[in-house]
Amino acid sequence: MNGELPKGWVWTSLENMTDIVLGQSPPSSTYNEDKFGLPFYQGKSEFGLIYPIPTKWCSSPKKIAEEGDILISVRAPVGPTNICPKKSCIGRGLAAIRGLGNINNKFILYLLRNSEEQFRNKATGTTFEAITGNVLRNFEVPLPPLAEQQRIVNKIEELFTNLDKGIESLEQVKYKLKIYRQAILKYAMEGKLTEKWREENKDKIDFFSYKSEESNDKLPKNWVWTSLENIVDILDNRRIPINAEEREKRINNKDESQLYPYYGSTGQVGWIDEYIFDEELILLGEDGAPFLDFIKDKAYLINGKSWVNNHAHVLRAIKDISVNPFICYYLNSFDYRKYITGTTRYKLNQSQMKKIIVPLPPLEEQHKIVEHIEQLFSLADYIEETVGSKLEQSKTLRQSILKKAFEGKLVPQDPNDEPAELLLEKIKKQRLNKEE
Repeated sequence: MNGELPKGWVWTSLENMTDIVLGQSPPSSTYNEDKFGLPFYQGKSEFGLIYPIPTKWCSSPKKIAEEGDILISVRAPVGPTNICPKKSCIGRGLAAIRGLGNINNKFILYLLRNSEEQFRNKATGTTFEAITGNVLRNFEVPLPPLAEQQRIVNKIEELFTNLDKGIESLEQVKYKLKIYRQAILKYAMEGKLTEKWREENKDKIDFFSYKSEESNDKLPKNWVWTSLENIVDILDNRRIPINAEEREKRINNKDESQLYPYYGSTGQVGWIDEYIFDEELILLGEDGAPFLDFIKDKAYLINGKSWVNNHAHVLRAIKDISVNPFICYYLNSFDYRKYITGTTRYKLNQSQMKKIIVPLPPLEEQHKIVEHIEQLFSLADYIEETVGSKLEQSKTLRQSILKKAFEGKLVPQDPNDEPAELLLEKIKKQRLNKEE
C-alpha cells in the first residue's frame, strides 16, 4: 500500500470508484469548425485552468464525455486535467473519469491533480509518452468517507480562492512594472530624468548643431531632433541568414565553448559555430517584432562575438555623437505605427527605419540618462524577481494544499462519517444491479 491513512479512509483503485471512458478519435472528415455536432477535445492543447476551450466540433463522435466528467490527458503531456463543461466528443489523447456513488467530480479533479507527477512517472513510449487504460484503471488512490470528501473540496476551494487573489495581485504588479518601465523611458526621452543634472551642469553642456527635424514637441535646451540615420552606422549588409537545418549541422559535435550566440528579431534564438560581429551593437526587429505592443521590447543590446540573421537591423552608435544604450532605450519607447508596413506581419524596412526621429541630448547627458534609467530599471528588476519568486512559491503552496488534503491533514475527521469501505460496497452493488 502507499501509506497509512486516517480511520475511515481506504486505498482503492480508480476503477473501483469511477467509470473511465478512454477517448477514440473519429474520422477527420467528421471534424468541423462550424459548431456542428459536439465539441471535440483531443488533448491538453485545448485545456484552460478548469475548463477546456473547443476549437473543433464533431458530427459523428466515437467516445463521449458527459458534463462534469473529469478529462485527463493520457498522451504527451500525461496528467493534466480539466472539467468537461458539456457533453463532448473526446479523442485518444484524453480519458473521461466519472465519479460513482455520489462522489463529487471536483473531489476527483483535485485527487488527480495531486497525482499528476505519479501519472507522468508511469508514462511510456519513445515518440509520444502515454499511459494505458490499465494504468488508469489500476491507479491506486486514497478514498475518504463521502462526507469528508465534500469537506475537503470546500476547504481546497476556500484556500485556492485566497491563493488566486494573491496571484492576481502579483500578476498585476508584474504588468504595472512593465508600464512603469515605459513611463521611465518616456520621462527620460523628454529630459525629465536629468532636469536637476542640467541645472547643476549648465556650463559643461556643449551645443549640438545636427540637422533638426520638424517636430511640435519641445525639447530641453541643447537637445535637438534628428533622424536615426544621422546618429548610427547601419550594418545590415553584414548580416548573413542561415536556416535551422544548416545551423543544426554546424553545431553538431561542437563543444559549448566553441559556439556563439545567434540573434534574430526578438533577441537570442540559438547558437552557431561562427561569428560575424564582435562588439557592442543594437539589434532592432525588422519583421515579426511586436511593433504595436508598447510594453514589449523591439530593440536589444548585444556584445561580443555573435551571429545575426536578416530579421533584425544591426545598428552602432556613431562615436562622439551617440551611445548605444541611449539609442536602444529610445527605440524601445518609440511609437512605430507610422513607420511599419504590412497588415498581419508587420515590417520595418531600412528606408523607414532611417527616418525615425530621435530627441538627441548632448553626449554627456546621454550617459547620465542611461545611468538614471539603469538605476530605476534595477529597482524594477528586483521587485519583478521578488514577485516571480512569490509566484513560484504559490505553485508549491498549491501542491502542498493538495498533498495535505489527500493525506487526511487538511480537514478534521468525523467519527460519525460512514467509512469509505461501505461507499465502495454500495458502488459495487450499483454496478451489479445495472448489469442485471
